Amino acid sequence: MNIVEIFQFALGKATQTFLELWPLLLLSVFISVALKLYVDEDRVANFLKRNQRNSVAMSTALAVGTPFCSCGTTAVVLGMMASTIPWAPIVAFLVASPLTSPQEMIYSAGLFGWPFAIVFMLASILLGLAGGAIAGFAESRGWLINQSRFKPKPETALPMLQLVPTPGKPQVTPKIFGRELFDVTWKLVLMFFGFSFIGYFLNGIIPQDWIKSAFGSGNAFSIPLAAILGIPFYLNTEASLPLVRTFIDSGMSHGAALAFLITGAGTSIGAIAGALTIARWRVIGIVLGTLVVGAIFLGSAYDLLNPILM
Repeated sequence: MNIVEIFQFALGKATQTFLELWPLLLLSVFISVALKLYVDEDRVANFLKRNQRNSVAMSTALAVGTPFCSCGTTAVVLGMMASTIPWAPIVAFLVASPLTSPQEMIYSAGLFGWPFAIVFMLASILLGLAGGAIAGFAESRGWLINQSRFKPKPETALPMLQLVPTPGKPQVTPKIFGRELFDVTWKLVLMFFGFSFIGYFLNGIIPQDWIKSAFGSGNAFSIPLAAILGIPFYLNTEASLPLVRTFIDSGMSHGAALAFLITGAGTSIGAIAGALTIARWRVIGIVLGTLVVGAIFLGSAYDLLNPILM
């Protein structure tokens, strides 16, 4: 194909994909807006501080059930650290929160199917629990002493919290909801079309045999390679998910896609920058190690089980 034919092919495929998936994309927008307007970072942090029993499991559940971006994740963790919460639930939240959320589960279901979306959600939960367990073990051995960059004095921590009330979100009116819905929708549509087009355009240029050779199932190096490439090349959910969908259409395995999305979301610039404002490198090492090793292991397991799941 010449460049004009490739352009037409990419535009047609991006449009076709959107027309097939728009109901689930619209549902993901509604969920995203509702969670953004009604879920408050301070209340999540205070809830975790008040409920420290089974804190790793609870922290992981809230991480995958809330829509926080990197800044929101940082705000929640800072709220948790304003009291004497141990590292285990904090690391669990840092690992799991960037990976997925309810609206992202719907979004990925539209692009990859429900089996992949469910596995991605379960993988996020497992990695959060694993990161919390590793951090708990490391802290019990004294390896995480002086790893916090945020150290309120014990005698002043409570008054500080009392001086900063958490009134929650302001009252949401239909006008506010509609404005937020419009804002999220046009950004999602723009990202979806833009990066779907880029992916299909690249597929028209790059031979499919190359993609299958690098990222296809049955290749020992495909999943580690995808996990490593996710670290520098992942942009954000709205852009990266449709881009990965185009490469699956050209032969990328679902396990490689899962590995790319796990490391990419968890090690994005925003996620790591936020974590570095909270913790030092031993804690960051646990977060990164959990994500990279977990991505390779879970991606490999998914490819082995994919014939059963499909």
